[in-house]
Amino acid sequence: MTNPVLVEVTRGEVVESRHRGAVIVVDADGKTVLELGDVDRPVFPRSAVKAIQALPFVESGAVDAFGFGPREIALACASHSGEPEHAALAAAMLAKAGLDASALECGAHWPSRQESALDLARAGHTPSALHNNCSGKHSGFICTCAHLGIDHRGYVGAGHRAQEAVRDAMESVTGATHAVDMCGTDGCSIPTYAVPLRNVAHGFARMATGIGLGQERAKAARRILSACMAEPFLIAGTRKLDTELMQAASGRIMVKVGAEGVYCGAIPELGVGLAIKCDDGVIRGAEIMVVSVLARLIAAVDPHLAESLRQMANPVLKNWNGIEVGGLRPTAALD
Repeated sequence: MTNPVLVEVTRGEVVESRHRGAVIVVDADGKTVLELGDVDRPVFPRSAVKAIQALPFVESGAVDAFGFGPREIALACASHSGEPEHAALAAAMLAKAGLDASALECGAHWPSRQESALDLARAGHTPSALHNNCSGKHSGFICTCAHLGIDHRGYVGAGHRAQEAVRDAMESVTGATHAVDMCGTDGCSIPTYAVPLRNVAHGFARMATGIGLGQERAKAARRILSACMAEPFLIAGTRKLDTELMQAASGRIMVKVGAEGVYCGAIPELGVGLAIKCDDGVIRGAEIMVVSVLARLIAAVDPHLAESLRQMANPVLKNWNGIEVGGLRPTAALD
């Protein structure tokens, strides 16, 4: 099945590039609200499912044992830009467990926010694992191990109890088998499993509503999504789409990007979850897709917010001289 063209990139009046993709929106009962393309083909959701991966962090009691709140929960779900606030909070989380950055097994890279990277270099420093965009998630894994009395070393391995708990949570919430032959290694070194978009969207609908999760898991899920929506800066960072979308929605939308053109999220008041994959893995295509879908859905309850999102879904492209040269736009399939 060939996925439809969902986004066009123009230069002048001519369509220069096209992005194909798949979109699925379902409710907590699994009923399809919107379906475009092949949503049953397994894809790696990557970092888009960090909110589900954070369930053991909350359910284990680690969050409360260390006195954490929405900020720490949000960082555990983040793909942050390595700004000072992000790195400092990850360090503070580890300190509560009596550890430091040396415990992190996610690897080090420069902050993705250019200003933060330049400030670090000007100060004569090199990046540590705290600047890794996944340092919050990894700090959550480590704190969970510390609280449960588990040796955190090797926590990124598929056979470690930390990752077994994550896999079990993912399978339970999404209803999809996370099979060994569909397992890869994520950029931050933890296992990532290819599963159908339909299942991932259903998982987020269940996270948003609690339906089918059981009382304690439903409570943890609500706590995680609420933390993400309450602390959007910690989820991504300055001028990042995830942050800007959740700031604009003021607690009505939870959304999270994943590498290679994936987006997942939920609109709790509508009781729906969504999952999107841009075929070519290009983030600009995925961003237009997710904003367009969110605008289409939220229009039923907030036309003003929907209009703001539609404007975000039609950005202008300018060259280095500030001259408008084209733009991006959703195709009719997303309207």
